[in-house]
Amino acid sequence: MFVDTAKVLVSAGKGGDGAVSFRHEIYVDKGGPDGGDGGRGGDVIFVATNDLNTLVDFRYKPELKAKTGANGAKRNMHGASGEALRVKVPVGTIVRRDGEIIADFIDDGQEIVVAKGGDGGFGNEHFKSSVRQTPKIAEKGEPGESFEAELELKILADVGLVGFPNAGKSTFLSVVSNARPEIADYAFTTLTPNLGVADIDDTSLLIADIPGLIEGASEGKGLGDAFLRHVERTAVLLHMIDAYSDDPAKDYLTIRQELKKYNLDLTKRPEIIVLTKTEGFDKEIIKMQMDSVKNVAKKKKIFAISSAAHQGLQEVLRALRIEVDKYRESQEKRETVQIDQIETITLPQSRQSDGWKVEKIETEGVVSYRVSGGKIEKFASKTDFSNRESVNRLRNILSKMGIDYELRRKGALGDSLLLIGDSEFSFQEQ
Repeated sequence: MFVDTAKVLVSAGKGGDGAVSFRHEIYVDKGGPDGGDGGRGGDVIFVATNDLNTLVDFRYKPELKAKTGANGAKRNMHGASGEALRVKVPVGTIVRRDGEIIADFIDDGQEIVVAKGGDGGFGNEHFKSSVRQTPKIAEKGEPGESFEAELELKILADVGLVGFPNAGKSTFLSVVSNARPEIADYAFTTLTPNLGVADIDDTSLLIADIPGLIEGASEGKGLGDAFLRHVERTAVLLHMIDAYSDDPAKDYLTIRQELKKYNLDLTKRPEIIVLTKTEGFDKEIIKMQMDSVKNVAKKKKIFAISSAAHQGLQEVLRALRIEVDKYRESQEKRETVQIDQIETITLPQSRQSDGWKVEKIETEGVVSYRVSGGKIEKFASKTDFSNRESVNRLRNILSKMGIDYELRRKGALGDSLLLIGDSEFSFQEQ
């Protein structure tokens, strides 16, 4: 079953909690702190592979969840890190979070962490100091990243076959490659994209047979836009036109218009045109049909082929190989130029996470203050709000970061409610 879109809940592991513990020794009623740190939560890692060509497995896995880090223990024993979850996806998979692309898999074996596990919490041994001999503070483990991932598969191929249904795309693919698509003498035989590898001279081409397009495909008619996405990543388009068509030029222009409506860049993609099923025509009729297309497809290479009779196939494959190589080379140069021309000035990651802001919120006469920022939210997520010392430590952090000054400036009082992440507490100890 071919599936090229899926949604799945991705949950990295929570970090383990730090421990509150004190050494117990002979003749020492209560020794120093020895609570260990919690282990880090496991990441969710996607791994691209050429062995898969569908996202169907994700339909049966509503959640991908990595392991939680183990809690710390006495005697300074740190918890073990949670095991990462490694998930295989087809090459060509795009992963989005809230509509934004966070991962794009274009190479076999490529690995990307799509959800990071939470850090483990510090045990009370970490908080020992000259003025705090017996700290009863330990951090909770940080939650791992969790979100609904949107997966989309766009087939990566050298050549994409486009044309009306029954134009001979599947037959061509079956003859020049190792693919075995369903073939019959009626429209819409191909219901899913097929991939095949065609050997030509001492190289090969990866060819994708895209289900037949019709007028209105870009708006979803027929098999429509559900399959047009698979044309987007092909280097070269092989536009196939049935030699038996009453108006091959119109057929060509119709498909071009659908490509343009779906994605204007597709009309700028290198293209070769072939007139198919020519084994039953004499040369004059073939020339007439080809001339009809030439009148509207200026400067495009046009070939006449017969897949059934194995005529003209090698010439087309060689022409495709040349165009694919030229396109790949031009893309590499373009990317190099873009990288060289872009001057980027950014803050270090550590500085970015230090940023924060305070927002005053009034709902039905109740005033609260929302504090947001990567670093302070991380501290709050690791605070044990059932432990008074732990909460006061968070208040001290607010002071050291200058956040308490901004809270007072915006009108916060001692009993004002502060909101940080999913946590809420009073501004000052009551």
